[in-house]
Amino acid sequence: MESYTGFAEFYDLFMDNIPYEEWSQYVIKLLNKYGVRDGIVLDMGCGTGNITEFLAHAGYDMIGIDNSEDMLAAAMEKRYDSGLDILYLCQDMREFELYGTVAAAVSICDSMNYILEYNELVQVFKLVNNYLDPNGIFIFDLNTIHKYEMMGDSVIAENRDEGSFIWENSFHKDKMLNQYDLTIFAKDEDNRYTKFEETHLQRGYSLDEIKSALNDAGLVFMDSFSAFTENPVNDHDERIYIIAKERGKSI
Repeated sequence: MESYTGFAEFYDLFMDNIPYEEWSQYVIKLLNKYGVRDGIVLDMGCGTGNITEFLAHAGYDMIGIDNSEDMLAAAMEKRYDSGLDILYLCQDMREFELYGTVAAAVSICDSMNYILEYNELVQVFKLVNNYLDPNGIFIFDLNTIHKYEMMGDSVIAENRDEGSFIWENSFHKDKMLNQYDLTIFAKDEDNRYTKFEETHLQRGYSLDEIKSALNDAGLVFMDSFSAFTENPVNDHDERIYIIAKERGKSI
């Protein structure tokens, strides 16, 4: 099932608990730490453009890619309001194409967890390596297996004046797949409700699997951190950040 279609219109409404500015400042700090202080940056799985906008405000020349036309439509509305010069492309991360190389690529908000097969993850990493400048930097985050185990079989529901949603979660540990079924009831100007339903699948990867995939793709693993810190990854992390570097072209 295609994700982020009907929900795209309400994504920012229900995700307003995410501190995008703080997340962006952390990413900018990492970019600076690894020598990327300006230039072109690719935001993979950019969604409605929240992180993309903050990085553009910080002076980076931004390209955002996402495979949801509806999410990109919301991103382009923000671009219109901000007047920022951001290029948005509707592309699948597994087969994206750019006109040239970039100083860095970032992928935030667990977009990489949506790549469900190891060989496809390697392919994504190969494409990143191909489009990075020499010694370019790749920064991405991941939901951890520990987080999916904690969520397990659970239901989250929230009711607001503008609408409500029900999140039914299940984790299939044998396949390391986390499934959540979203049901959204959105209220229109006439106080009528429209129902949207979506199913999302994410895969949990161990750090060793990520290191192996990066190596298979020709990228150099550099660091991994507990989210929003520079502390080493531990078994209780729910989100981690990975930093890798370009090492020659493999495709």
